[in-house]
Amino acid sequence: MAKFGSKNKSSICASNGCIFLGGAMSALLLIWGLSSFITPIPNSNPKFNSIATNIKSLNFTTNNSFTQNLLYDPLDKTFYDDPQTCYTMDKPMKNWDEKRKEWLLLHPSFAAGADQKILVITGSQPTKCDNPIGDHLLLRFFKNKVDYCRLHNHDIVYNNALLDPNMDSYWAKYPMVRAAMLAHPEVEWIWWVDSDAVFTDMEFKLPLIRYKDHNLIVHGWEDLIKKEHSWTGLNAGVFLMRNCQWSMDFMDVWASMGPNSPEYEKWGERLRAIFTTKVVLDPDDQTALAYLIAMGEDKWTSKIFLEDGFYFQGYWLEISKMYDKMTKKYDEVEKRVEGLRRRHAEKVSEHYGEMREKYIKDLGELRRPFITHFTGCQPCNGHHNPMYAADDCWDSMERALNFADNQVLRTFGFFHPNLLDKSVSPLPFGYPAASA
Repeated sequence: MAKFGSKNKSSICASNGCIFLGGAMSALLLIWGLSSFITPIPNSNPKFNSIATNIKSLNFTTNNSFTQNLLYDPLDKTFYDDPQTCYTMDKPMKNWDEKRKEWLLLHPSFAAGADQKILVITGSQPTKCDNPIGDHLLLRFFKNKVDYCRLHNHDIVYNNALLDPNMDSYWAKYPMVRAAMLAHPEVEWIWWVDSDAVFTDMEFKLPLIRYKDHNLIVHGWEDLIKKEHSWTGLNAGVFLMRNCQWSMDFMDVWASMGPNSPEYEKWGERLRAIFTTKVVLDPDDQTALAYLIAMGEDKWTSKIFLEDGFYFQGYWLEISKMYDKMTKKYDEVEKRVEGLRRRHAEKVSEHYGEMREKYIKDLGELRRPFITHFTGCQPCNGHHNPMYAADDCWDSMERALNFADNQVLRTFGFFHPNLLDKSVSPLPFGYPAASA
């Protein structure tokens, strides 16, 4: 490899230097002349100078506080180096809050804004779907979640491995949630979203400040659970759980009613005795959670937030027929507010979501539901609840997915004119004030 300064004789340096300088001057003159044709932007352009000055004033560096340093992991010992640290649920985790805090102190680039960071987890079974269109539907459901996470800068994990062979079906998500807490100490929240749930308001952001004193957020109604003992007073298919010791302990208690419990069958009888409308014979995670809310100790119930202020997840049968009316109402708002019609980069979509909020906050049932959950439709195995017609499930899924997709595609200049049709059309400038 050549080294700078490898020639050391002064005469050679002088003669070569003159030749070099002459050649360099000629080359510079040539480049300068050509550049006047290639980049005809005058240096005196005040707008150009203003932009350049503003960029310099931002003082960008590769180590700014907004950048997570993915190439830095110090040799200091952490819980990862402890052979007793266990990712499975058969061994309790102790002092997790302290261990997580210690890791963040050693990785300061991840500590900034850590209390707002969310990891979304979803998944499906390890084997292919029985329903011929099931795998395609799961792909589209996942694409919807990826879109939402990209818009809001959330990381997302898709899992199709059964981490505990005994904890299948309803219980399969909890070993993954626990393992994810250890794998991602940089996030404050783990957000489980069932595979058959669709984000149908792509702009809505979780009101985390609302949950500052709680560790588990689930959609539900306290009276239905505590007074009426309804096992459908909540839905455990979508929940937000804080990455903390309380959650580790709570999942241990929750899972103690599951398939790994020696009293699994007794728990089934006990839950059916209390929640008399329960149709599933075995203990399921949803009824187990309802039991802990209705009968549990205050140290658990005081940290659980039953969200009923918005569609943390909404029942699809009530929602799916409203999408066209919602679209019409949102279009009416945009026709009045020019700023909401402005084309923009996808990266700044949150700005327009916040701008829109004051115009839609009182729309009631015509406001986009945050999440539409296709409970009972079983897109993968196809064995939907007999109370629904198969076409109602599949058509409603198509409408929900395209309704959400329209909110994403708009930034790319396209949309689905018909929610039951996968085809798209280009959007005219000024839509919806201009006809599509």
